[in-house]
Amino acid sequence: MDRILIKDLEIYANHGVFKEEKILGQKFLITMELYLPLREPGKTGNLNKSVHYGELSHKVEEEFKRKSYDLIEEAAENLAEFILKEYEIIEEVKVSIKKPWAPILKPLDYVEVSVLRKWHKAYIAIGSNMGNKKENLDNALGLIDESHTKVTKVSEFITTEPWGYEDQEEFLNGVCEVRTLLTPEELMDFLLNCEKQLKRERVIKWGPRTIDLDILLYDHIVTEGEKVVIPHPRMEERAFVIDPLSEIAPYYVHPILNKRIIDIKKDLEK
Repeated sequence: MDRILIKDLEIYANHGVFKEEKILGQKFLITMELYLPLREPGKTGNLNKSVHYGELSHKVEEEFKRKSYDLIEEAAENLAEFILKEYEIIEEVKVSIKKPWAPILKPLDYVEVSVLRKWHKAYIAIGSNMGNKKENLDNALGLIDESHTKVTKVSEFITTEPWGYEDQEEFLNGVCEVRTLLTPEELMDFLLNCEKQLKRERVIKWGPRTIDLDILLYDHIVTEGEKVVIPHPRMEERAFVIDPLSEIAPYYVHPILNKRIIDIKKDLEK
């Protein structure tokens, strides 16, 4: 990936754990490594296809001084998120903050904190079989579409028979693609909160529900944790997942099966 480097931007600000740091302030040096495609602006000279690093530097200074942080770890985290949200063309950013005057009563060049953050692509299954099902799905998509998680594609909604527990109404199912700054665990917590806002109650396993939100795929990673398992277990056996997923991501490769979604769909139809 191509890179723009802004090195040691000097900013005077009032950050630190100690009261004197917040009152007197001190010097910080901020380095930003921006990862983005630069072939088009390199070929055409079109600044709109790149990042105006002078403008970015001024925005970063304003954001960095907007509040007082105890820890430069928090400042780095917030700056990385700010840059990714402010410039959609940037896919990944590394923010490093140096603190040359760190009050540790020892000679040193500086203390530095660096964070590397990026946008991730995930696919989320959405389903409902209670109340106004379409309204439930539309409301869920509205809740998911946040500053840190943007809905980029949505499949058509399809009516399907219940799976696992059959004594219930038909489902309305779909899949959405999102671009997110959240980790898989954070994304799962976020989706559970969305379900809670839409009155999801977990009474019967695979039972009736106002809304069901599941992470199917996240980048091309494979995880096995207590909170979230990616890819979603047995998704390849469920036509109500694979059919809408193949509509918006037919050539996405399942990271365990090493098969494209469109080919998994063909296998299910045999």
